[in-house]
Amino acid sequence: MTRGGNITEITYFVLLGFSDFPRIITVLFTTFLVIYITSLAWNLSLIVLIRMDSHLHTPMYFFLSNLSFIDVCYISSTVPKMLSNFSQEEKTITFVGCIIQYFIFSTMGLSESCLMTAMAYDRYAAICNPLLYSSIMSPTLCVWMVLGAYMTGLTASLSQIGALLQLHFCGSNVIRHFFCDMPQLLILSCTDTFFVQVMTAVLTMFFGIASALVIMISYGYIGISIMKITSAKGRSKAFNTCASHLTAVSLFYSSGIFVYLSSSSGGSSSFDRFASVFYTVVIPMLNPLIYSLRNKEIKDALKRLQKRRCC
Repeated sequence: MTRGGNITEITYFVLLGFSDFPRIITVLFTTFLVIYITSLAWNLSLIVLIRMDSHLHTPMYFFLSNLSFIDVCYISSTVPKMLSNFSQEEKTITFVGCIIQYFIFSTMGLSESCLMTAMAYDRYAAICNPLLYSSIMSPTLCVWMVLGAYMTGLTASLSQIGALLQLHFCGSNVIRHFFCDMPQLLILSCTDTFFVQVMTAVLTMFFGIASALVIMISYGYIGISIMKITSAKGRSKAFNTCASHLTAVSLFYSSGIFVYLSSSSGGSSSFDRFASVFYTVVIPMLNPLIYSLRNKEIKDALKRLQKRRCC
């Protein structure tokens, strides 16, 4: 599409992905396909289990089922297109498709950040105020917290997309990555990206640092409360209720911060691409496993479901 003079705007992008590793393309395709199917199976199974078992109708598992839903959308925004590009010679994505992909990816990622903050507050209320937990974490508050997480992520993503659509892309259309991400799009823009960079930095500060700060403060109070528990059994039980969430939070934030802050080339090197796989593909698969592996309530729910099927 031509726009005044000799400037030709880009109508599609080329996603190089992992095409510079032709010898292991089959291995990569198989690996990502298995991870994607496993992630969908685990997350959707967890949603169904929480929905079916009345013993799991608590704030903690309400948040967890929404986390699984976000992870399904999150991984589905990037992996299907990446898998299809493995078998195509022209690894293209339209400009509109690229914007939509980033919008879904960004919305789900930012919503997950907010939801993990809400889950940290839930653990704080459960351990630091156990007698008032039911009144503090009422069903209405839980619904509003989840809706707030979605709406905050949606609003922030829309503001990014609005700023992104003001840019012009008229040079190279090659993205050295497996999905459309903000750093790669800014590199390809032939107009000034200062405003978008400032907006991205502000959003990163808010969702990354502010959310992490709230989570750390919550777990600071949780740690103090756990240390006051006299019995070793009670202390171990309280710690186990937080360990899975703390592990998921640590993996999510550390991998994202590492990828976005360690790269000086917009995340387009081979190492950055493989590092991006961890927080875009692997973490959505690991989350249901982290929350279920040592969770007695989920194991009991699975046993009850098996007994119900047998009967």
